[in-house]
Amino acid sequence: MSASVRSIDGQDEATILREIQSALRDLRFGAVEITVHNAQVVQIERKEKFRLQQPGNKSG
Repeated sequence: MSASVRSIDGQDEATILREIQSALRDLRFGAVEITVHNAQVVQIERKEKFRLQQPGNKSG
């Protein structure tokens, strides 16, 4: 299965690919979602999760 990136609102394929790369840059935990309508990329969404370390268990 293959897909192609088409221009949208004057943006060319290279611009869309740069936006996807930018969304992936420095992402450690999360997801990048690419929304396509009528065979065109219309939205790129980045969801990032930050994992906080839990304090150590203290015995008293």
